[in-house]
Amino acid sequence: QVQLVESGGGLVQAGGSLRLSCAASERTFSSFHMGWFRQAPGKEREFVVFRGRYGTTYYTDSVKGRFTISRDNAENTVYLQMNSLKPEDTAVYYCAAASRATNWASEQMYDYWGQGTQVTVSS
Repeated sequence: QVQLVESGGGLVQAGGSLRLSCAASERTFSSFHMGWFRQAPGKEREFVVFRGRYGTTYYTDSVKGRFTISRDNAENTVYLQMNSLKPEDTAVYYCAAASRATNWASEQMYDYWGQGTQVTVSS
């Protein structure tokens, strides 16, 4: 069982930055594919970014050029650097881990989820 714990959320003004962290309990963290999703109030959870265990990345169009995913396998942690934040980025952000990369934008691919961290961007 892999436990994922997100941190780094908070309140920021539009144009600001935040870095989210997701720490994994599993020592085989490097074997997992990782993703970030988000859920805005009143909306369904949506895909944000994927990073495969070999380094492949995919970003949803709305965050390209602003968000960057990275991972530190030695620290069992994946990061989401968010720059030029917009009010529409306001959401609860979740990290997720998958043992197989079949459909990286689909929630169903991911086996483990964190509890989420709130990001609020004020205008």
